Amino acid sequence: MSVRKIYYVSPTTKNGKLDWQVKLENAKRANEICEDKDDALKIATQLAKNAGLGQVKIQGKDGKFQREFTYGQDPEKYKGW
Repeated sequence: MSVRKIYYVSPTTKNGKLDWQVKLENAKRANEICEDKDDALKIATQLAKNAGLGQVKIQGKDGKFQREFTYGQDPEKYKGW
């Protein structure tokens, strides 16, 4: 059985500038840093789809989770957040 790879799209700041990072769960470093949230979401979505079993969790500027998307077989049939 494959393990689901979870990618997070979350805000990050460097030198006072807001950027968006794509990061695999439990990874020490981000896969990608983007200036635009939509660009980060596109990258995370592609990574999750390529993983076979993937998931994208999106955070807002306040750090609260806004949405999630699951790709591949979803073992549970329930509504997300």
